[in-house]
Amino acid sequence: MDRVIRIGTRGSALALTQTRIVADVLERAGARVELITISTPGDRSSAPIAEIGVGVFTSALRDALADGTVDVAVHSYKDLPTAPDTRLSLAAVPPREDPRDALIARDGLTLGELPPGARLGTGSPRRAAQLRALGFGHEIVPIRGNVDTRIAMVTNGELDGVVLARAGLARLGRLAEITETLDPIQMLPAPAQGALAVECRVDDVDVEHLLQSTVDDGATRAAVAAERAMLAALEAGCSAPVGALAEVVEDLDADDRVVYRLSLRGVAAAYDANDPAGAVDIMRASATGDLTAGEQLGRALAAELLELGAGVLSGPEA
Repeated sequence: MDRVIRIGTRGSALALTQTRIVADVLERAGARVELITISTPGDRSSAPIAEIGVGVFTSALRDALADGTVDVAVHSYKDLPTAPDTRLSLAAVPPREDPRDALIARDGLTLGELPPGARLGTGSPRRAAQLRALGFGHEIVPIRGNVDTRIAMVTNGELDGVVLARAGLARLGRLAEITETLDPIQMLPAPAQGALAVECRVDDVDVEHLLQSTVDDGATRAAVAAERAMLAALEAGCSAPVGALAEVVEDLDADDRVVYRLSLRGVAAAYDANDPAGAVDIMRASATGDLTAGEQLGRALAAELLELGAGVLSGPEA
């Protein structure tokens, strides 16, 4: 391909690092690339995500892609709205980084070691709900800001700890600062956490083929499709208190041959509006299905969660 591929990215350190991952793969395949920074409403606002809306980190990138300013856009997949954008093609989902959440706390402490009343910061209603449900009695403090800003709230004593995506810390080379990686039994991550979404224009066949053949990872795409289908079926935005994690696992078929299947776990949180203490009711479900049927598996799990009472997903801003 003779043309230079212009890749759109947000300007944060994490976004640039993630975009560089995709750019490096394309360059190794012989493509010429140029990174173009796009400012998004999410970067310009300090308001909680629940206030400024789904897609605040992705809409400007998608518009720049659609109008030809860039040829490729790289997103944190969990930031994308669940509704498809008909102008664009999800051309590639690269191999996923560890999707779990991580704690960075004062004095090297774990969640269980932090005393009741300890102040934990997060910008995620999903994390806030699951932290409250653990019953440690921590105070959950809503925060915004990049990774540096959030970690600084711990080092300067403003907070006792913050919960972040482990994937972002890994990509920024800051794993050594983690005091506990949270097991999914304690806290299921956001749907698509740790995964990237690489989009191009739906009619740009050459770039789409290049991305599919060099960047895309089938197992990651299948797992994330299941998680996102669950989220979409619950009619929840990306900031709703919903967690999901799909993994490719080995299984045996009827002839005792090894086959690969998708194992999906989901969680939804509902707050008791009549309880001033903010009690949280956590609904959990799990299912296993064919590797090629991730979306059907996600919808089936959402239906199970709805039957358990996840029909009204609401809670305080976090």
